[in-house]
Amino acid sequence: MSFRKVVRQSKFRHVFGQPVKTEQCYDDIRVSRVTWDSTFCAVNPSFVAIIVEASGGGAFLVLPLHKTGRIDKSYPTVCGHTGPVLDIDWCPHNDFVIASGSEDCTVMVWQIPENGLSQPLTEPVVVLEGHSKRVGIVTWHPTARNVLLSAGCDNVVLIWNVGTAEELYRLDGLHPDLIYSVSWSRDGSRFCTACKDKSVRVIDPRRGTVVAEKERAHEGARPMRAIFLADGKIFTTGFSRMSERQLALWDTENLEEPMGLQELDSSNGALLPFYDPDTNVVYVCGKGDSSIRYFEITEEPPYIHFLNTFTSKEPQRGMGWMPKRGLDVSKCEIARFYKLHERKCEPIIMTVPRK
Repeated sequence: MSFRKVVRQSKFRHVFGQPVKTEQCYDDIRVSRVTWDSTFCAVNPSFVAIIVEASGGGAFLVLPLHKTGRIDKSYPTVCGHTGPVLDIDWCPHNDFVIASGSEDCTVMVWQIPENGLSQPLTEPVVVLEGHSKRVGIVTWHPTARNVLLSAGCDNVVLIWNVGTAEELYRLDGLHPDLIYSVSWSRDGSRFCTACKDKSVRVIDPRRGTVVAEKERAHEGARPMRAIFLADGKIFTTGFSRMSERQLALWDTENLEEPMGLQELDSSNGALLPFYDPDTNVVYVCGKGDSSIRYFEITEEPPYIHFLNTFTSKEPQRGMGWMPKRGLDVSKCEIARFYKLHERKCEPIIMTVPRK
């Protein structure tokens, strides 16, 4: 009688999430109520930035990581935008530089003082003007310094040289509808987009062409997301025709059929995927959910393996994700999330148990 392997071997099968103690949360923060499916939160090893409610324009908080507890109402914000801020992203090459995109059609790049803000920051280092409608996505190039991508509701993708404030590439005409998400490949030679026309596209920015395209990647009309994995595959989240939430894995060489497709549930919040290239684990956080599900991506079928779910009582309004260099690996920490509630930000630590 052959011995059948019932349980798949995995180092990450027992990864568990744990929220930090109450005094290590960031309290009394009025998280933005703008209806836009971005994460509302960006984190690096020095600061946590959170888009907040602001009267007469748009603002976001930048807090040093150690500044936990109750945040005073008068705490200074970054408040140079004239419309609500929709997306923020820390520069991967400089922990004191952050970019923001706003409803005022501009992208602004800010230099944060070393010890955090002592007074409101109204003057950006550079203002990037080129979109004709609100800018919903900003994302830095992973390997080239001072290169920033922005995508607006004018269906245009712009790639900027932040040092000189000029447009390097203007990609219009590639998307017939609203762009939901943009993700760079690991070396930054290509990026993939998810669009309201239900297509996922792989784009070469230097040529300005679509290298590969999958129409109707998810049949549902609700927002999709697409992210590049380290080996060049694409992981997407979206909705089926019956409005069930789905995950899928695609090989960019052959986009005819997904390598793997899983249905999750029938909630209606957009699924935000976060990917860790070192462990090949994808964490999926639904907006308005109170859980984080995580999956391991492997080389053998069914390719997407469910690991576990972290559940809590409170729904999440947004989610920040700490880069690997900001984690305490001596405590076997493999991921740290910054979960936004209505009035606070709560760090959640993902750990691999070791004896």
